[in-house]
Amino acid sequence: MIKRTKQVLIVGDRILLDVEDANDKTKSGLYLPPSVREKEKVATGRVVKVGPGYPIPNPNYTEEEPWSPPRDPMKYIPLQAKEGDYAIFLREHGVEIEFEGRQYLIVPQAAVVALVREEVTEVRE
Repeated sequence: MIKRTKQVLIVGDRILLDVEDANDKTKSGLYLPPSVREKEKVATGRVVKVGPGYPIPNPNYTEEEPWSPPRDPMKYIPLQAKEGDYAIFLREHGVEIEFEGRQYLIVPQAAVVALVREEVTEVRE
């Protein structure tokens, strides 16, 4: 039996975000249409997946013999964002996608303004 699964592979310096729904009501109680909410400059969301980072040439890469296992000619500078981080980002730089019935946003790391990361530490008394 063959089981096929789909996954999203994020490339380069991109980050896949599960965007929080913005407030659809103003402080005074007026309901805002979706077109107004989409024009907000800053949005928040949870980091679902990150790309490998900024590509740089691998200085140790050499063409080997044809029978050698392939090696990656690129190295990557990793991104600051990690899966599970809470991101504050500039919405205008994002690209909306739908994957398996859910809406996501892909943004470059440069569009992320701040990250909130929860770290767990053991406290000994």
